[in-house]
Amino acid sequence: MFFQGDALYRPFSLQTFRLCYRWIIYLQSCAMKLFVGLGNPGENHSKNRHNIGFMVVDTIVNRYGGTPWKKKFQGLASELTLNQEKLIFLKPSTFMNLSGQSVSDASRFFKLPSTEICIFHDELDLPFLKIKTKIGGGHAGHNGLRSIQQQLGPDYFRVRLGIGHPGDKAKVASYVLSNFPKNSDADLSFLLEAVAEGFPQLQEGNQEKFLNIVSGQSNTTKNTSDGKAPKTKPSPGKETLDISKETKKSALERLLEKFR
Repeated sequence: MFFQGDALYRPFSLQTFRLCYRWIIYLQSCAMKLFVGLGNPGENHSKNRHNIGFMVVDTIVNRYGGTPWKKKFQGLASELTLNQEKLIFLKPSTFMNLSGQSVSDASRFFKLPSTEICIFHDELDLPFLKIKTKIGGGHAGHNGLRSIQQQLGPDYFRVRLGIGHPGDKAKVASYVLSNFPKNSDADLSFLLEAVAEGFPQLQEGNQEKFLNIVSGQSNTTKNTSDGKAPKTKPSPGKETLDISKETKKSALERLLEKFR
């Protein structure tokens, strides 16, 4: 306690303590991100192309010792702390078409803006083993993204994981709900491990180190393709990472900057 004039001051009053506590909680909430893998629940869907998002978050959580998956937010949730930052991983159990309900529940609970949410999902318009990131934009017919945008709007991050295209629009539904072919098992495993290996650098914003890790591993993988997609030039605001060959320019830059 100390005196100033006729007033008695308590520098560590209960009110001050409460304000400090609220500020700490606020800062903790800011240092948090939500990573969502899209897919369908059930063992019969576990190896489907549509479930590559589930596969990615499973691999990351297993690699870095996340908590056991628990039923939460209409899905399965796991947590881990990496580089002094709390990370939440979520696999919606609502089936793909209602994924937004699960993601919305989690974002509201943690009070996270859409800019702190990253979605891993399958992408028909990219060849197998190619990755693109995107911020905002449309859902391109992806039912999981459509559902998320109905709940949160379009301003979230996406990691688009190429699965190739069957070449016929009429075959898309059966294609995404079928398993990856056996001869792509090694490449799929490489893709998942490469993303997990570079994940801490991606999370921290060390893009050069992240790319060195991924491109270093990519030199040892086979170049096999599960499907074809038309070649397109990256649009402004998008970055591309093709792990089937050595990357020469910085990829995922915009995502990394936002996730610092």
